Amino acid sequence: AVRLEPGDVLLIQGRESDIRALRGDQDILLVEWTASEMPAVNHATSTLAIFVGVIAVAALGIMPIAIATLVGAGLMLATGVINIRQATRAIDRTIVMMIAAALALAFGGSTLTAADGPRLHFAGKEGPGKGKKIVFIAGDEEYRSEEALPMLAKILSQKHGFDTTVLFSVNPEKGFIDPNNQKNIPGTEALADADLLIISTRFRDLPADQTAPITAFLNAGKPVIGLRTSTHAFAGKMEDGGWTYGDWQKGGFGMKILGETWVAHHGGHKTEGARGVIEEANANHPILRSVADVFAPSDVYTVKNLKGDETVLLRGAVTETLDPASKAVEGEKNNPLQALAWVRAYTAPNGTAKGQAFCCTAGASVDLVSEDLRRLIVNASYFLTEIEVPEKADVAYVDPFYPSFFGFIKDETFWPGRNLMPSDFALGKSPAAVDPQGTPEWPFRETGPKE
Repeated sequence: AVRLEPGDVLLIQGRESDIRALRGDQDILLVEWTASEMPAVNHATSTLAIFVGVIAVAALGIMPIAIATLVGAGLMLATGVINIRQATRAIDRTIVMMIAAALALAFGGSTLTAADGPRLHFAGKEGPGKGKKIVFIAGDEEYRSEEALPMLAKILSQKHGFDTTVLFSVNPEKGFIDPNNQKNIPGTEALADADLLIISTRFRDLPADQTAPITAFLNAGKPVIGLRTSTHAFAGKMEDGGWTYGDWQKGGFGMKILGETWVAHHGGHKTEGARGVIEEANANHPILRSVADVFAPSDVYTVKNLKGDETVLLRGAVTETLDPASKAVEGEKNNPLQALAWVRAYTAPNGTAKGQAFCCTAGASVDLVSEDLRRLIVNASYFLTEIEVPEKADVAYVDPFYPSFFGFIKDETFWPGRNLMPSDFALGKSPAAVDPQGTPEWPFRETGPKE
């Protein structure tokens, strides 16, 4: 026998009920906070099966890992592997607080971005645009709107307060961005409560369910900004209720909404650039506030169908080279100067509603290296949503911007191989530039790390 002395410490093993019964013994001080439970080996098989099941359903993509883990915890409780008290004791308060803080930022804060399937969403920070929603539609084979529009959406949300959503042409099976897919831009239902549409598409032929929300938006007389190829945004048999989008040769969306359709390259493609020249009569227009030096290497489009009731803000001077410092060419090519940016009223597909549209035939990804071109588009967003245009809008990049040079990419393996997802343009992310074959030397941009 071992003689116990006052102050001796005993390690006792037994059933929990027997140990707790020692509370009534006046000769023993029960230090309960030191208690720990021994593993219940009789539940080992059930535990292992649940653990393997959770890993399997997550690995096979049957359900997300977070959901699988919650289901597994529920099964642990249901099968008696653990009880409620054991489960609550296992909760780490620090982790709970971190999760709560993350959820609060995600749903209540405006500094996070979320990729929701085929669309990209940026919650607006505080700013004049707070409460206003802009939907961007990207989808062209040549001018890299899939790069340009997320960059603009970040600026408008993080620096000006607008809630912004970007839609893309995507592969319907695998979800990667595919500018060569002309028949699929999911998510247009986001236009239902939008205040402004910014579109930069080329010859899209969308199905009825993706077309209807665009028609409803236009029938509400809401404003539109069209960039570069949006003068020929749609093609084919795309229509809604008899209102044709795709007949660009007869007018289509471009003529009806923006006032122009595809005509021709007025400047030399990939050899001559475009310099914005302010239309003197409209120099005090709010959209031109602090806009002085617009240069676009994507050249000047021929514009011949404007009716005269538009407000022309900029004209495009063809430049000798693609250098932003190059001079305007002399001679007939710049006499007269082609319209480069204008504002006009449009009549909606329903024939009664009226809306406002701003069109700029610059807008390639590399064009937006021009700070004042970015400012022009941000100013137009303010103006069309009836918010006072800032004296000098902040248009600095939110994340690094690595624009690819424009050009067609006909290699059918390119976009599947690159596997760009909308989430690759989320806050904090900047895909590197990948130039198509035949790109001229253009060192006036950052291109990012090589992929």
